[in-house]
Amino acid sequence: MTQEKVGNTDIATRVFTIVGVIMLTAGLAVFLTRLHHPGPYAMPHQGNLLAALLSLFIGLCLIIPRFHTNPILKIGRWILVAASPVVIFYALYAIFAEMEETVTLRASNEQGEVVDLRLWIVDVEGTPWVTMGRGKADAHNLKSAKVELLRNGVFDCVQTTQFEDPDIVNRAHRLRTEKYAVQRFAMLLGMFGETAGSGTVALRLDACNKMR
Repeated sequence: MTQEKVGNTDIATRVFTIVGVIMLTAGLAVFLTRLHHPGPYAMPHQGNLLAALLSLFIGLCLIIPRFHTNPILKIGRWILVAASPVVIFYALYAIFAEMEETVTLRASNEQGEVVDLRLWIVDVEGTPWVTMGRGKADAHNLKSAKVELLRNGVFDCVQTTQFEDPDIVNRAHRLRTEKYAVQRFAMLLGMFGETAGSGTVALRLDACNKMR
């Protein structure tokens, strides 16, 4: 093997190792960042879980030494390096979305299975509110239901009341923008608008003992 080829191999190995370590760290952080919230651990799910698993997969494929000499696998690793910016973007979003206050709304889906929904939350005159897509709210029977809210490590019974009025929904959206730095940053990237989308609803979460 010529010195030039050896040099290229060394450069490739360093690139694979550096990117691999970064991806492994990001993938693990998606799981570990949730530990700073009090109460039961909330597993990542849907897009957050996919981003974490893809980060771990890419990281492992890039750092395993015995893969570094196979020319076919080397091409595959370069493809993984090219894909890593997209994957790590969503992994980082999953990480930072959990760095600020995040709550769990324990509801049931259409199959009757218990589902823990991770949500950002705001308070309006002492009452908590959340926003989500209408389809998500309907799929979990949240228009008007008694569910459990995990906040500050404690589960409390809450009665949901759904609002579709744009003024009410956008008020909750604005409060969420003021509270969460991640949402403000995501707005700069075009992931969120200054107003809530037309398919967004707001849910007021009244304590069950106040509804009696």
